[in-house]
Amino acid sequence: MKIFTAEQIRKWDEFTMIHEPVSSIQLMERASLMVAGWISENCKNHKKMVVFCGKGNNGGDGLAVARMLYQKGFDVDVFIQDLKAKFSESASVNLRRLRDVSGVSLKEFKDIDTYHFDDKTVIVDALFGTGLSRSLDNKHKDLVDVINAKNNSKISIDVPSGLSVDTISESNTSVLRADYTLSFQSWKRSFLHPEGGKYTGKVIVLDIHLSKEYVESTETEYFVIDDLLVESVFQPRREFSHKGSYGKATIIAGSYGKTGAAVLATQAALKTGAGLTFTLAPRCGYEILQTSCPEAMFIKGGEDYIVSFEVAKDTICGIGPGLGTHQDTQKEFLQFLKNYSKPLVLDADALNMISKDEKNLRLIPEKSIITPHPKEFVRLFGKTDNSFDRLELARKKSEELQIYMVLKDHHTQIITPQGKVFYNITGNAGLAKGGSGDVLTGILTSLLAQGYSEEHACILGVWLHGKAADCASEKYSKESMLPTDVINELGSVFIEMNRRVAVNL
Repeated sequence: MKIFTAEQIRKWDEFTMIHEPVSSIQLMERASLMVAGWISENCKNHKKMVVFCGKGNNGGDGLAVARMLYQKGFDVDVFIQDLKAKFSESASVNLRRLRDVSGVSLKEFKDIDTYHFDDKTVIVDALFGTGLSRSLDNKHKDLVDVINAKNNSKISIDVPSGLSVDTISESNTSVLRADYTLSFQSWKRSFLHPEGGKYTGKVIVLDIHLSKEYVESTETEYFVIDDLLVESVFQPRREFSHKGSYGKATIIAGSYGKTGAAVLATQAALKTGAGLTFTLAPRCGYEILQTSCPEAMFIKGGEDYIVSFEVAKDTICGIGPGLGTHQDTQKEFLQFLKNYSKPLVLDADALNMISKDEKNLRLIPEKSIITPHPKEFVRLFGKTDNSFDRLELARKKSEELQIYMVLKDHHTQIITPQGKVFYNITGNAGLAKGGSGDVLTGILTSLLAQGYSEEHACILGVWLHGKAADCASEKYSKESMLPTDVINELGSVFIEMNRRVAVNL
């Protein structure tokens, strides 16, 4: 799914109106029907709706939604700035239509102080949409602050009011904190960053049938990894194949006391389907690895820590989990990088050793995949003011070094050397545990070994990791799920993917 800027979204609406053709008010009615339908289906235990409407087209959506919800049997009150305010053309039409509905009362913003919000009241936010490019004025800021103080469930139409679509909102501005955001047609970039995502609640993308032709012809560098993209990337297992068809993966990991990281990465590589899997680890982890991962072959790389990085020429290496940063390990690892030219998957202590000297970044082979979490990113490339700036720095470094970057976050970002950004929307807070990154390293290494391109390995691997985590959280909860549960759920995800591909043949 492509992600567009606010300006591109405006043009998308215009293109749809011209080429469908459909009028502005008809398009607003279509969008409002989708919103009202979702609310009526998902708020059956609530009878009262309070809709706050601005003067623009987002407010027009709100006015139409209020009318439709009343017709569906809800008690509805509507708040507008004042009864004599001038609205946009389409919003004015919906205001007139609403005035013809005798059962819906219109109130002014100032009346909120004396209005009674009971426990079953749902607040619908239709103050500002994607067109907002400034901080809220004092009147709207005060209103949003009052609404945020209410304990009622809150639903924002398209965008939480006060939130910029394309940038980080100023720190002193007020943004409505929604429980749900019903976003028209696509995700917005600010929803996918922690500074903006904390206001959206659960994002529901509603298809209001904007022009597909516009999507196909309009360029962007930002994408959401959706099911269609994953299905286009996934390569089902071929019937007439053998273990040699799916490559060799070598996990270089572990040190005394950290063999578990090597186990997790190895098990993930096996479960993701590599034809042959090797684990290069210190002798101290031999019994553990051979017992917990009998399908993988053990290569001794040292005694208590790794000092030998000798690998076969026809293997794909994932390096870093539990590796430690012993000076001998660091010396041999950097020497290995100087002599190695094939793409690698680099994580954890591999990145920490590289970060010791900025010159080491130049040793990373082109087309390699690095997987830093925010603190590792700072060690490698320096601090930034916010996640938007961090992403732009990551794009710059990916292009400069010609590497792929998996920038871990709540919505992990994949950055390509060409500057494309893919946001992942699978996964949950249950992954916030030690070992989750080791699992991802094993998945990515396995996919590369099977012949996926670096870009496709990143897209599919990060999505798989998150999707398996979602399955694990449903079974065990976010609190109790373990990285091993994520590994064990990979099979469930592959079963579902194979089903989908078979249906679409």
